[in-house]
Amino acid sequence: MYLNLVYFFNPKNILHFCKLEISKIPKISTTMKKNFVAELSWRGMLHNQTPDTEKFLQENITTGYAGFDPTAPSLHIGNLVPVMLLKRLQQCGHKPIALVGGATGMIGDPSGKSAERNLLSEEVLQRNIAGVKAQLEKFLDFNDSETGAEIVNNYDWTKDFSFLEFLREVGKHIPINYMMAKDSVKNRLETGISFTEFSYQLLQGFDFYHLFKNKNCRLQIGGSDQWGNITTGTELIRRKDGGDAYAITCPLLTKTDGTKFGKSEQGNIWLDKNLTSPYKFYQFWLNVNDDDLSKLLRFFTDFDQQKIENLEQEYANNKNALKKILGEELTRLVHGQEDLDNAQKATNLLFGKSTQADFENTDEDLLLDVLEGVPQTQFTKEDFENIVSVVDLASQVMAISKGEIRRLLKNNGLTINREKVSAEMGEKKSNFSLIKNKFLLLKSGKKDYLVIVK
Repeated sequence: MYLNLVYFFNPKNILHFCKLEISKIPKISTTMKKNFVAELSWRGMLHNQTPDTEKFLQENITTGYAGFDPTAPSLHIGNLVPVMLLKRLQQCGHKPIALVGGATGMIGDPSGKSAERNLLSEEVLQRNIAGVKAQLEKFLDFNDSETGAEIVNNYDWTKDFSFLEFLREVGKHIPINYMMAKDSVKNRLETGISFTEFSYQLLQGFDFYHLFKNKNCRLQIGGSDQWGNITTGTELIRRKDGGDAYAITCPLLTKTDGTKFGKSEQGNIWLDKNLTSPYKFYQFWLNVNDDDLSKLLRFFTDFDQQKIENLEQEYANNKNALKKILGEELTRLVHGQEDLDNAQKATNLLFGKSTQADFENTDEDLLLDVLEGVPQTQFTKEDFENIVSVVDLASQVMAISKGEIRRLLKNNGLTINREKVSAEMGEKKSNFSLIKNKFLLLKSGKKDYLVIVK
């Protein structure tokens, strides 16, 4: 902004200038930058970093990125680690870039893989990219500020990059012995690795170089299994431009028993509600191992250190209550308050003081979702009408003798649609109405049985 000096030095106009012009001067943020490395450290999310990374981040507002290969139409909870790294980076006053690998997704990263991946078609990749982009927007603040998040697709800068250009611009600068020393390559030499996957680290390295040149990106973050790929990028930047770039990795999230985190018996826990319902997503967190709670609270909630320590102390003897807090935080973050409310209502159907009316008022798809793990028996309407008594019905559904059913009834141990069945009622034909004209829920002790009448 250029000032009119004659106007400015006229004493009568100084006050006028102050009132009208000073508001045009760009505002300088007075927000204190948090220490990103220190933040990761107390959360247990710091595995490795290149020299002077912490010093550089404290002295500069910079851009950092993490990559997501769109190998599926949705992210799963294993992907939440790099997502939360980007979220923490932005919270600490830096600009996050989420790179969706439209190009690298066509190749497949060999890191942590024991066999060659199947290549995806471009049509499948585009569908997956759209799904991943939509999910990332739930975690990061996309705006026009200095620290506003951004999504990029590496297909945009590689699609017109010829093979000869790639060899000259990238391959020439990274020696074979450097590439061979990477764990992602060494671990595959005996079982075999194609040139396609062998070259993956060069593609990822070039992504870092491109963002360094075009987005002033100085930092790449990811899981500890990505260290080799990430440092190939810092090396390429150093060799091609003499530039300084930095890397931070987070420990891979594993369960207490050492197995991979993020899967249930049914497979991945997805962030897409069409692949994993909000109810199942919420239930996953309610059923995590007690010993994993401390780590999960630090990785995935925005609670500060003091609040987490206070919660751990308050609920030291009530881990289920602490799991509920974890489940609420993450389900709200991924799916929103409405889906969290529905997930909690659904949870109350089986584990709370629900009534037949509660079941009746629940959406049928959600009801089936809730009752998915409950042992089920199917009857035709004709077969159901021919059942002579509750004892007869219960013995068929539970596959136990009628004598055992009668003993249950004497001890008030059987309910149908959440209503107690007396010994007298047990000898009569069931007069209980079907939930949604289709379902009957029996409960013996703590175990539920579902009758489906078709």
